[in-house]
Amino acid sequence: MLCAVPDYELIEAGDREVRISSADRVVFPEAGVTKRGLIEYHLAVAEPLLRGLRDRPTHLKRFPRGVAAEPFFQKRIPDSAPEWLQTTTVTFPSGRTARELLPNDAATLVWGVNLGVVDWNPWQVRLPDLDHPDELRVDLDPTPEASWDDVRRVALVCGEVLRDHGLVGFPKTSGSRGIHVYARVQPEHDFVAVRRAALALAREVERRAPGLATASWWKEERGNGVFVDFNQNIRDRTLASAYSVRPTPDARVSTPLTWDEVPDVEPAELRIDTVPDLVARRGDPAASIDAEAGSLDRLLELSRVDEEERGLGDAPWPPHFRKQEGEPRRVQPSRARRE
Repeated sequence: MLCAVPDYELIEAGDREVRISSADRVVFPEAGVTKRGLIEYHLAVAEPLLRGLRDRPTHLKRFPRGVAAEPFFQKRIPDSAPEWLQTTTVTFPSGRTARELLPNDAATLVWGVNLGVVDWNPWQVRLPDLDHPDELRVDLDPTPEASWDDVRRVALVCGEVLRDHGLVGFPKTSGSRGIHVYARVQPEHDFVAVRRAALALAREVERRAPGLATASWWKEERGNGVFVDFNQNIRDRTLASAYSVRPTPDARVSTPLTWDEVPDVEPAELRIDTVPDLVARRGDPAASIDAEAGSLDRLLELSRVDEEERGLGDAPWPPHFRKQEGEPRRVQPSRARRE
């Protein structure tokens, strides 16, 4: 009688052996990247990747049938997960709670990839304080008409505004069409205050780059510019971490940059097959990020000036959030034209 051979193997990751299945399953059909290749990438860049994940609650974006199929987000870690995984309990805007993963070691990365994780999406808070962000995030989201050069130019302005307000920005490609700029901040303020600071930053970038950058939340008001998304700083909003592989056909990577690299960076050159060598050759430009935690005081003062002297109130929150005091209500464009 023939017995089926289990389709799994053990992968050594740090001081653990992690059981994986179907290692030769293709995850990126066009690039020919298999689950094994994705695991090898994670082990090659584990140190800098974990720098942005360690002790942060993290959503798992899973592609169990590869990147050509629809993914799903998994926020809650099931009780059946291995006992050695580290987790923490988070509270969502609705008040509900969940046990979320803390990706704190290479073995956890391998475990996640085996489940179909391609990119990692951490919160902007870190244990032991999950109510006060230690990271301000700038997400540059281009309109369809904006060029890649527009995105790079706006990123440089963001870096300038952060420096002028006492913060150090660390840019990275999003791995898609945009650029992210992160700044470590002292965990002294809640999510609402950090969002206020991010909104003030977005409006200042818009003032310095008129017609190029926009802080307008509603898409029909953005023109042809690059949206500086301040709402990425609210509770339960996540972005793909540094060194996450993105679900593009060519398996691009969200890659940290030096500011000198921003003007000429081409995302298509930063892929799963090129980034490990790049990191080995020039290191991680974000290696010092944890040592650069600054104060939000100057951005919050800018917010006060916007509100009290320029007459600028709050900006819209995402629709699934409860309406905030002072938040503007949307006027439908068609109705505005009729009136």
